[in-house]
Amino acid sequence: MPWHPRRRARPEQVAGTPTSADPVEEDPALSAVRDPGPAVPVRSTEADDVTPGVRIAAAWSWRLIVIAAALGLAIVLVVQLRLIVIPLLIAVLVSALLVPFVSFLVARRWPKGIAIAVAMIVAIGIVSGLLWLAVQQITSEFPTVRQRTVESYRTFTAFLLDSPLHITSEQLNGFIASVMQSVQEDGQALWSGALSVGSTLGHVVTGVLLALFSLLFILIDGRSIWSWVVRILPTRARPAFDGAGRAGWHTLVNYARTQILVATIDAVGIGAGAFLLGLPLAIPIAVLVFLGSFVPIVGAVLTGSVAVFIALVYNGPGIALAMLAVVLGVQQLEGHVLQPLLMGAAVKVHPLAVVLVVAAGSMLAGIPGALFAVPIAAVVNVMIGYIASGAWRTSDDPLRYHGDVLWQTVPRQPPRPRRSRRVEPSGSAAGTGTAPTLPDNDTPRPRQGDRP
Repeated sequence: MPWHPRRRARPEQVAGTPTSADPVEEDPALSAVRDPGPAVPVRSTEADDVTPGVRIAAAWSWRLIVIAAALGLAIVLVVQLRLIVIPLLIAVLVSALLVPFVSFLVARRWPKGIAIAVAMIVAIGIVSGLLWLAVQQITSEFPTVRQRTVESYRTFTAFLLDSPLHITSEQLNGFIASVMQSVQEDGQALWSGALSVGSTLGHVVTGVLLALFSLLFILIDGRSIWSWVVRILPTRARPAFDGAGRAGWHTLVNYARTQILVATIDAVGIGAGAFLLGLPLAIPIAVLVFLGSFVPIVGAVLTGSVAVFIALVYNGPGIALAMLAVVLGVQQLEGHVLQPLLMGAAVKVHPLAVVLVVAAGSMLAGIPGALFAVPIAAVVNVMIGYIASGAWRTSDDPLRYHGDVLWQTVPRQPPRPRRSRRVEPSGSAAGTGTAPTLPDNDTPRPRQGDRP
């Protein structure tokens, strides 16, 4: 039987289906959707009027303000507690020099107590010896220095009288008399200053004892002290902070070791030049250069200028030029030979960062600020870089972290990519589908039976 498609019934033929003639009742909900009514104006808020750039700038601004406020509060606390903070920082800096020496002695099977005692005695002996040499030469050469000072004063007075400035002897004597009168009138201020010097001397003695006490316990139980500090933090933050602290300590050890070696070479070079040129107080000049070299770049320049000034006053312009040549030669040796040779992988601040950090430290805390500004900046930089890099998640050894390139005087050579050379598969290696990889300098040796 042939198949025929079945016709569909028209709407008017289906029972119950409304036709076009019948009225259709529409659902009120559907009618409300189709006809929403008059449009209501939407009011724009202030947040909609602010551009995304302004929002981002505002977000960064209040965060930077909070960080600056926290740093300012920390600086104020450090300044107020400087009589405790400065000896503690000195102890930490000296311990960075003595801890490797103590570890060396302990590795040679020395008892730890004896090793710490020897390290403390050596450090105190070196400092005391330098001060004794400086004081002894000052006291022994005081008559000669006084005689040279009088001669230099007379020479300078004669130069002023014969100079184009046309200064008369009456004007010069009047200036000297006014200076002496001001000194006599300010006698009470001088006495109060002497009393303040006495109180400052008491603070110095207290600070020295506190520094020695802190140094002793850092050498004895430094690891336990650091572990206690780490346990204060939350558990999730301990690995990052512990790794950052170890990396910062490694940086401080390298910095202190390099700086004391560079300071010794600078002091020996400039002191020997001053002695050979016949300058008075050659040993105090060398001690001053040694202490000033712990402030990188700036300290060596200032102490060298003091040596040149002494040569100019006591020995004349020719010796002063020779002393200037000695100072410049030592500075060039330090900058182009000692720093690249001795620093190696040690983290070191950039010269521009040194000048800025030393200037800020000296403005905030004077000489102690200039002394500790560079090592603190280097350690903080390494710690922040270590945490930001996430190296504590992948590496168990924080000493492998070398810090940022901006804070390195010696640029590192980027690692050269190792090029691999594949060998034609032969024998059993042909069935595996893989070929051994050889380094750059290794070449496959021909086997017996292989064609050249």
